Amino acid sequence: MKNSLLALIVLFIVSCNNKPQDLIVKGHIKGLKKGTIYLERVQDSAIIILDSLLIKGNPNFELSSELETPEALYLRLDKNSTKKSTDNRIVFFADKGTTEITTTLKNFVVDATIKGSKQQTLYEDYLKVMSRFNDKSLELYKDKLEAIKLGDSSKINEIQIAINKLIKSKYLYTVNFAVTNNDSEIAPYLALSEVYDAQPKWLDTINQSLTPRIKDSKYGKILDNYISELKEN
Repeated sequence: MKNSLLALIVLFIVSCNNKPQDLIVKGHIKGLKKGTIYLERVQDSAIIILDSLLIKGNPNFELSSELETPEALYLRLDKNSTKKSTDNRIVFFADKGTTEITTTLKNFVVDATIKGSKQQTLYEDYLKVMSRFNDKSLELYKDKLEAIKLGDSSKINEIQIAINKLIKSKYLYTVNFAVTNNDSEIAPYLALSEVYDAQPKWLDTINQSLTPRIKDSKYGKILDNYISELKEN
């Protein structure tokens, strides 16, 4: 009887360990010979590790995790080097199924190519426009620095006005993008990650536009609670 019970327990453990994972993340890191790759998520304001793999010679990797709902995850590389780098975490939007990420050791984040969820495709569309905003912002700050060196107060004020307008345009674009894509988890995610410090009315505009399905999603619930806290304070 004891042997039968033990066999059942072992069978249960094995079956749990063999449970198919909702998400598979696989890919290739060109130039990587040694290091550790991590799959991570934000949970309760902390980053937790979902899976990891020690790389020894083979630059290919495959990680997996359970995934209840589409969400932003991180792929982090630890090069096992004494030189610490902050440019070692790729952000991507995951959904059930397989996501493929190819990149390089030299430019781990910048060179990343991601193929996976429809949310990721939408996120990349947003990031392309944001890159143009960011390029213009860098130009303006460079011009402002030159004006400061020359002591041209009139030019400094003129550039600062342009910077403020650009920031507002960037926020408005994000709000409009979220509202336009109100049936995607991307909408509340952008509200929380990109315009969390915007005027509450803008956040509320996004929140009110969300479809019932997205309102009930992970980021939809977080956004609703966040706005409620802002209004209380």
